[in-house]
Amino acid sequence: MSTKLDEYYNKFNEEKRLNSRHGQVEYQVTMSYIHRYLKPGDRILDVGAATGRYSIPLFEDGYDVTAVEPVQHNLGRLKAKKPELPAFKGDARKLKRFADASFDLVLLFGPMYHLIDDGDKLQALKEAQRVTKKGGLIMVAYIMNEYSILTYGFREQHILEIQEQGKIDASWRVRPDEEDLYDYVRLEDIAELNAGAALERVCIFSPDGPANHMRRELNRLTEEEFSAFIAYQKSVAERPDLLGAGGHIVDILRKI
Repeated sequence: MSTKLDEYYNKFNEEKRLNSRHGQVEYQVTMSYIHRYLKPGDRILDVGAATGRYSIPLFEDGYDVTAVEPVQHNLGRLKAKKPELPAFKGDARKLKRFADASFDLVLLFGPMYHLIDDGDKLQALKEAQRVTKKGGLIMVAYIMNEYSILTYGFREQHILEIQEQGKIDASWRVRPDEEDLYDYVRLEDIAELNAGAALERVCIFSPDGPANHMRRELNRLTEEEFSAFIAYQKSVAERPDLLGAGGHIVDILRKI
């Protein structure tokens, strides 16, 4: 997996995605939730930190932040931008560098996208739980099943191809192969993982909602209109009837 991820992120411009308007929706809504739960002096571990989209601003806000990233290209970009931020190459499933109960908040904003096997996802969740203090929080991001079906399947017109390949089952659930780089989930899949790790949900929200489905429309908005869209998404982010239709989900969990 590491080699495939390295090859992928050497070509894919993650910073361009995050700085786009749909990426800004995801970022601003997510950061509003992070700051809602952070306390002064909290220690943060950002697992799958990429090029530092969250770890760097949190570090600059004065929090004690440590970053872990499996892709050397991304890690190099992060270190170049903020050399004083402790950042290490590592795997979400093996956080042996860190002692039990070391952090108040652990961010998993990326690992669950790329771990195809449910056992690997559960291992990453359990490792995050291990290094989190009792009563501390874990924020876990996922990519949603219906987003993949609607965008790659129908909008980009691959639906017949992936049906023929057996990449979708009879219930329209995406079934990636081990060689694929992305996995997609539904709300019930997330609930099963939480049960397996014995974590308590604080809340679950959609950081981007329909933003990924309407990229062209977002780009046409004026700055004032775009600000209104972000305010809208913040207001509806936790609505149960909208959760599964967005591009991403962030689950906020407490270690009990």
